[in-house]
Amino acid sequence: MQLAILTDIHYAGAGEQQRKGYPVAHIRNPLQRAAVMTYRHFFWHRDPFAHNHLLDAFINCASDADLVVANGDYSCDSAAIGVADAASCESTAECLAKLHRAFPDRFMATIGDHELGKKTLGGNKGGLQIESYVRSRKGLGLQRFWTREVGPFVLMGITSTLAALPVYESEAIAGEVQQWRVLREEHLNEIRAGFETLRPGQRVLLFCHDPTALPFLWREEIVRKKIGQIERTVIGHLHSRLIFFKSRLLTGMPVIRFLGHTPERLSRALREARYWKPFNVLLCPSLSGIQLLKDGGFYTTRLDDGKPLQFHWHPLPWQSAGD
Repeated sequence: MQLAILTDIHYAGAGEQQRKGYPVAHIRNPLQRAAVMTYRHFFWHRDPFAHNHLLDAFINCASDADLVVANGDYSCDSAAIGVADAASCESTAECLAKLHRAFPDRFMATIGDHELGKKTLGGNKGGLQIESYVRSRKGLGLQRFWTREVGPFVLMGITSTLAALPVYESEAIAGEVQQWRVLREEHLNEIRAGFETLRPGQRVLLFCHDPTALPFLWREEIVRKKIGQIERTVIGHLHSRLIFFKSRLLTGMPVIRFLGHTPERLSRALREARYWKPFNVLLCPSLSGIQLLKDGGFYTTRLDDGKPLQFHWHPLPWQSAGD
């Protein structure tokens, strides 16, 4: 049984394509604007809308896969409120439709932070929206928790934003915070039940978009009890092995506030990165990687009985306009 894994597709439909310059348009502080522009131009993504072709490249390369898992972040979230924004919802729907058509009855997907909304880099725009959660579930058909058994393996997908809500909560609309807390507790109950029902000998392949959730999973007694059954935890969100490597080095780093809410939240999360280790984390970079390294692609592995999982990396050509 061959499994293909991709994440952070950041597909841009026609509506999002019209929002040129959106990453810095909302930033009033000229120093912050210059810093974010420089960071994006040379390190992150010069043109965040230039990588739709990589989804087609993945579909062509992974056409023989028996199962496909996408680990969150399907649009560019250019309005920073998730799929409550019509253009971001359109992008997500197009992206998921392509994957469902290419892999009928063999495609599973987790919910990433871009589906639910997140504060922008260097500014204070956007954040979590209950409407985005509702659209993700009812409009786009994404599940907040799912499992699939393949021989001795249990593939398990969770919603990292809900598990890590204490970190994200400050980005929510004040009147919606209690709703988010209720959703989080419901989701934790699903995760607890999923681990509780594991049989001896079953091995978990856990899909968690944002590793910020892992310290909160570690606090759950049943997860700690069954931690030895987690074969690997596949994360996304960080886009590049370079960022993953630095994240592990920066455990305990001081909180960063100058560039706004997002770096502050990230630096706080990295203070607890020591809890990632028991989960045997594997970062799947985004399809495009980052501008500096152009290191995107996807993973495959074979779910063979009695054998440790071997993950194989498949780089994708950048081929971005102007690069």
